Amino acid sequence: MIQSCDVGSLPFPREKKALLIGNNRILPSNSNGFSKHFEKTIIDAFIDKIKAGISLPAFPQFRDMNRMFLSVFGGIERIKDGYIETEGLSLKSGIERLAEVAIIAHNVKKIYARVEKPFELRICITGPYTLGSFFPYRNSQTYERLGQVLSKIVEKNIFKAKKAKVAMVAIDEPLFGLFDDPLLDQGVEDREQLLGAWEAIASKARSKNVYASIHLHCTSNDLFWRIKSLKIIESHVDDSLYELKTTRQKLEENDKILKASITIADFDTLIRRKLGGPDISSEIVADVWKEILNGTRNPEIFVEETDIMKKRLTKIVEQFGQERVTLAGPECGLRGFPNYTTAIECLRRVAQAVEAFNA
Repeated sequence: MIQSCDVGSLPFPREKKALLIGNNRILPSNSNGFSKHFEKTIIDAFIDKIKAGISLPAFPQFRDMNRMFLSVFGGIERIKDGYIETEGLSLKSGIERLAEVAIIAHNVKKIYARVEKPFELRICITGPYTLGSFFPYRNSQTYERLGQVLSKIVEKNIFKAKKAKVAMVAIDEPLFGLFDDPLLDQGVEDREQLLGAWEAIASKARSKNVYASIHLHCTSNDLFWRIKSLKIIESHVDDSLYELKTTRQKLEENDKILKASITIADFDTLIRRKLGGPDISSEIVADVWKEILNGTRNPEIFVEETDIMKKRLTKIVEQFGQERVTLAGPECGLRGFPNYTTAIECLRRVAQAVEAFNA
């Protein structure tokens, strides 16, 4: 049976300013220090994912993923061009657990009572390569130090309760492979340091009996195949990962599995495909957005239909074998969707597609 999952991010269900007024509204000073507004928002959104049918939901992500993780690092200082290390990187005391994860762990009984079944959780963390891009003066050891702190975050955020548990830790690396980076060339020390950082994170998850995955936007650089403790690989719908015949061979050789990305998460692309294809002008796309935002056009008509999602899943399973495809979901987070309701509708269709495939 294939499980449905999601990547995490959603549009704000309420006015952004009401949710994010200063870090003190988000980052607790202790395990019970959340603002009630933020706590309720996270719980309700997580429940909405489960009720939409997603069997392995990520914690609802409304914050900027990069700032969210950089904010818990000690030993760094913000400068004009990014961040610099002022002393040894560390995990700030008192905020080791991500607020969203802590809220879910603290409210397991409340969530269970509303969904009426045990549930699992996917934790997403920003990876060392993506975070490293914010350090303009990084050296070959930067990835190693980032990996050490991120592995501690993984350790602090994995939990198991009677009715709930963390089942997956996903390393989000949206920048990896998108451009030619000479620091990742064969034989360069940074390449091996990055691999070691990924391994530190993935092995920490595995030591807790939790699957580690990597979320990519491009797989042109194949370094990720060498992460021994990594179990699951995922990328975007049109990425070559899902097309190349060599993918199956590499999955088997490295004992890894795929998450099938079965629907597009970029809403501009969805608009273009609905209206005729990639040649649709930016002006037309902008006009559609105006209609959506002023309420004269329903954005749900641009969300891909369940049949399209099921066909993608079927194709991937037929190509790589069901033993190598155990998860399916959107290619990426849904923060760029016009509104919260449309994003939840997309997740509902994903869940229906997976259920139809499993039937």
